[in-house]
Amino acid sequence: MARRRMAHRARKRFGQNFLIDHSVIDQILSSIAVQDDDHVVEIGPGRGALTATLAKKARQLSIVEIDRDLVALLKKQFRDQAVEILSADALKVDFAQFGGNIRVVGNLPYNISTPLLFHLARFRFQIIDMHFMLQREVVQRMVAEPGSKTYGRLSVMLQSQFGAVSLFDVSPDAFDPAPKVWSAIVRLTPLHKQPDIQDAGQFERVVTQAFSQRRKTLRNSLRNLLTAEQIEQAGCDPGGRPETVSVAQFACLSNLIIEQ
Repeated sequence: MARRRMAHRARKRFGQNFLIDHSVIDQILSSIAVQDDDHVVEIGPGRGALTATLAKKARQLSIVEIDRDLVALLKKQFRDQAVEILSADALKVDFAQFGGNIRVVGNLPYNISTPLLFHLARFRFQIIDMHFMLQREVVQRMVAEPGSKTYGRLSVMLQSQFGAVSLFDVSPDAFDPAPKVWSAIVRLTPLHKQPDIQDAGQFERVVTQAFSQRRKTLRNSLRNLLTAEQIEQAGCDPGGRPETVSVAQFACLSNLIIEQ
């Protein structure tokens, strides 16, 4: 059975890169620190590099895999264990079905990582934390602070809902096949106290519009939404650029639009 599992070839259309470095696997498991009363949801288990240990340590394990061939192999591998296996596209999964207080982990396909993160954000109130392997460039954008070159729409939208911490980098050599880029492990923890955002849709529109023209000043990029005086009222420099604006300031800008 082990030989058949290893014979499964990575499929480019699913963005598959299988983790094979056991030292990295151990480091990830140490970072997650699964407790015996946890309900863990693993996205994209692949060949089960993390799955076997998660199944032993967690009270309940649910896994989501889009590749039906891998699903068949995983069902055989874990047929004697209480592992829930869903053959599904994670982008379309209703994570509410897993109940509250879940911990989410996964090696996310690079080609769908950003939309999947936004999809998962919809279920943040039932999530304890999330640990993901992602392209290092994406993780750098997720954790970036105002004023940095990597700070942008992804930074603001995620940090308005989660605390984000980059844990460690992972070399391409840790995978089969080896990707062309470095990866990184990130921890996302839902914020207990979120910024005062009166309208989430308006907040997203302001952030998206600001960063769609990030070389322009706030005065110009937001001129159809706010006056220079209102931008100043939010504690921002109308002559500044969007990468200088904090999450709280973006919240204030969007609230001013609602109030007017």
